[in-house]
Amino acid sequence: MTFFIAFIILIGYIFDLAYGQGQAWSGVSMAIIFSLCMTAFSYFAGDKVALSTTGAKLIEHDDNKYYYHLVENLCIANGMPMPKLYIIEDPAINAFATGRKPELASIAVTRGALEKLTNEELEGVLAHELSHIKNYDIRFMMLVAVMVGSIVMLSDIFLRSGGFINSRDNRREGNQFALIFLIVGIIIAILSPIIAELIKLAISRQREYLADASGSLLTRYPEGLASALEKISGENRPMQKASSATAHLFIASPFSGKKLSSMFSTHPPVEERIKRLRMMGR
Repeated sequence: MTFFIAFIILIGYIFDLAYGQGQAWSGVSMAIIFSLCMTAFSYFAGDKVALSTTGAKLIEHDDNKYYYHLVENLCIANGMPMPKLYIIEDPAINAFATGRKPELASIAVTRGALEKLTNEELEGVLAHELSHIKNYDIRFMMLVAVMVGSIVMLSDIFLRSGGFINSRDNRREGNQFALIFLIVGIIIAILSPIIAELIKLAISRQREYLADASGSLLTRYPEGLASALEKISGENRPMQKASSATAHLFIASPFSGKKLSSMFSTHPPVEERIKRLRMMGR
């Protein structure tokens, strides 16, 4: 998080110099305020946005006793507070957890997961999501996602703004430094969203491995989650409301299983996750 905030401040500094205004700290101040506002919004409202964009519906005990009791038993075994439970009306098999702390956490599973997974498989998926909550991945990844979004927005503002006009005026006046910073600014504006996204994806993949391991320790049955991942991979069905903004939250990619470079994937390879889980079970 420190790196991301420092990166945003650097972007503000370079962009301000690229404008040729000679007031670099005004751009830094704007970047600091912008990053803090975005981080505060994600901290207090990010979970509501994630649940809303996926169409998740809140349920109570009597709405789905099977689902409720599975989560309740795992929470008791793990000494955790009961999260709010949601169902996404989607035939694909998937699930995610969100919230800023265990006391305010939520778990959402698709209708497909409830109907297609066996008891042990669904338990493995739910234990994985509870592990995200206990490890505070839900807070960490939510903040990272918003910080990446902040970098993308700042870059987009620079590329779409009138800074080029100011820089052309400076070139006519012979201000070579403004031209240099303009070129640097354009390069940063293009590359910074890519760099930030790669950092987010790398973090997301490592947290998935950790949640797989923690969930298996909770259920004492790694094969349950391994079998669920096999079923998800075999079905290879995209979710109806898949979004790149929330893709990293899910237990498996909500998009169709197109073979993308692992560098640009929100999740580690399913085969590797299954292999590690089955090694734990030996």
